[in-house]
Amino acid sequence: MNEQKTAILVDSGCDIARAQREKYNIEVLPLHVMYPEKDYADGVDIDPIMIYNRFPNEIPTTSTPSVAEVLDKFEEIKKEGYENVIAITISSSLSGTCNTIRLAATEVEDLNVFVFDTKNISIGAGIFAIWASHKLEHGVPYQVLCRQLQDKIRDSKVFFYMDTLKYLQHGGRIGKVAGTVGEMLRLKPLISCDEAGSYYTVAKLRGSRLARVRLTEEIVKYQFGHKAWLVVEEGDAHQEAMTIKEILEKTLIDKKILFEQQITATMAVNTGPGLVGVAVFLEP
Repeated sequence: MNEQKTAILVDSGCDIARAQREKYNIEVLPLHVMYPEKDYADGVDIDPIMIYNRFPNEIPTTSTPSVAEVLDKFEEIKKEGYENVIAITISSSLSGTCNTIRLAATEVEDLNVFVFDTKNISIGAGIFAIWASHKLEHGVPYQVLCRQLQDKIRDSKVFFYMDTLKYLQHGGRIGKVAGTVGEMLRLKPLISCDEAGSYYTVAKLRGSRLARVRLTEEIVKYQFGHKAWLVVEEGDAHQEAMTIKEILEKTLIDKKILFEQQITATMAVNTGPGLVGVAVFLEP
């Protein structure tokens, strides 16, 4: 435990793999994946491979944890000796998890809870938790870190593309991403989150090669003038992700690729197979 007795909590949609959560001492609140036969807890009794194996015939739904589940997690954190919690969530425009945690925070006793809506998705949200963990280890007080997170909200960006928009459409999370024409023309939209935390199309590209080129260009533009942390992630697209990683290693300067990983089950449900994404976090 850090000297500030502050826990970092994320929802599983923040896409921080178990090894990284253990390394950075990050607690996780599982989202739910629901099939007709069972309600599964993301990362507990279901993983992305299980999802992909049941595609395309079976597309499950996802849901947020209940207030009771959040309160149970808060009680676990209190029993570990923590006095403060920084709860970092995926965008409230894409999930109800943030609001559920806020509601639970009004009911818990003897625990200070700061809920941070990243306005981001996947590891673009989760990377805030890694940064916050570093800050705690360097002695930054709880209240100061809460303010610093708010100041950093524009310093994380995730870009991703995938084989099909079918799964985003099925989940009702298509936002400002136009799907039908792109599907007909075999276009790959490069997607990110806007300032409100909703999906939008950065560009529509024909094929993976052009998607890789444009993704790299967007990262170079976003990172310009800054040192940056990067995370490469994939959903049933390992080779494509490794190709992207190699390109970024050769192209970018003043960057540190923290790790590469597979997305979690809930993200797999909503994006389908063939996803490649990169999160960029600007260092001060």
